[in-house]
Amino acid sequence: MPADPLANLRPYHLPSPVSWWPPAPGWWVLLGVLLALSLVSVRWWRRRKQRRAAADRALAELAELQAEYLREESAPGFAREVSKLLRRFALVAYRKDSVGGLTGESWLEFLDANGGGGRFVQGPGRLLLDAPYRPDNVPGMADLTALATQWIRQNREVSA
Repeated sequence: MPADPLANLRPYHLPSPVSWWPPAPGWWVLLGVLLALSLVSVRWWRRRKQRRAAADRALAELAELQAEYLREESAPGFAREVSKLLRRFALVAYRKDSVGGLTGESWLEFLDANGGGGRFVQGPGRLLLDAPYRPDNVPGMADLTALATQWIRQNREVSA
């Protein structure tokens, strides 16, 4: 019987172990996507925090304005200050180019379009334009305060 032919084979050699570095291209893509998502999330969170803080400051300032109005009962000054407050908050919540140049009716229409529900052009929000030219004892300032409070709260989470 001939000699065992398998005895002439050399022993098998294992390949070197797979290195963990450098990673495959798919891992680089995944890392890039995760970094981009992280940056977008941080930016969104900061912007949201800024809007919420602005809304909280605006609501506190509105409460101060209302307390001052109840002491002095100056409707023209109160309406003017509420309008300025709403504009400052809108500049934080929305793009400056969409808010900055609005005056008069277009300002009231903007407020209605973004949560006013028609109550600025035809309701108590109209006092923002009319009250500065009326006598001090204008009725409806409490409704204006409630409307401004509602508008600020409704727009604190805006993503414009």
